[in-house]
Amino acid sequence: MRRQVLATLLAAALAASARAADSGAGAAPDPALVDAIVRKIESDGTLDRAVERALARVAERQQDARRKAQAQQQAQAAERAKRARKVVPGRDHVRGQASAEVSLIEYSDFECPYCKRFHATPASLLERHGGRVNWVYRHFPLGFHDPAAQREAIASECAAKLGGNEVFWRYVDAVFANTRSNGEGLPEGKSERAIAAELGLKSEEFSRCLDDPKIAQRVDEDVADGNAAGVSGTPATVVRNNRNGASEWVVGAQPAEALDAAIRRVLGGKP
Repeated sequence: MRRQVLATLLAAALAASARAADSGAGAAPDPALVDAIVRKIESDGTLDRAVERALARVAERQQDARRKAQAQQQAQAAERAKRARKVVPGRDHVRGQASAEVSLIEYSDFECPYCKRFHATPASLLERHGGRVNWVYRHFPLGFHDPAAQREAIASECAAKLGGNEVFWRYVDAVFANTRSNGEGLPEGKSERAIAAELGLKSEEFSRCLDDPKIAQRVDEDVADGNAAGVSGTPATVVRNNRNGASEWVVGAQPAEALDAAIRRVLGGKP
């Protein structure tokens, strides 16, 4: 097929040249000449090299287009990340030093299996970077995991209200350790109330809190904040430099190395 196409193009070129030379005489090219030229081109690799160069140029243009598109997407994502609400220690659930240089702001869903798998990862970064990095938990229960996801989010806020920040994080750890995920919720014997009791929270106060509309509103505020920042799934983590606002997303249950690289980038490469 390639040889036939080449012969056709070469014949057309020779015919055009002959017409120009003979002022429109229209002499047909010699088939034997066409064939000889084609064989010569094929035998010395001229055609193969030309095809390779053409394919290389096409691949290079495609790679360049992908690089530009990726860079644009990253820039847009970084801009959206900046829209995430700034960390306020009195309002946010912060694990680690409140004054840390970098925050890992995670939007999470207690019923998300990827969030459960990811849960130990931010903690490992806190240990690795000492007091320079903290971890902020924000709610983003997905509708298809309800009612369990919303119920567990509200319960964790009640743990925070009744027991403070430390109890909140212990409650979060317990929920992720026990949830069956994918909307199936907590198993019998490890319900929201059972975990609260294990953490020393009073049953009656906890039950009243679960029905408090202000607590549900607190969860909804996190969701609205995540939506404004472009969150579409969980876990989604904004890695933010609290000094200069430099931010970027780490989306999904990424390994610690991905978070670590993002931390170093927002720090400007500083060790």
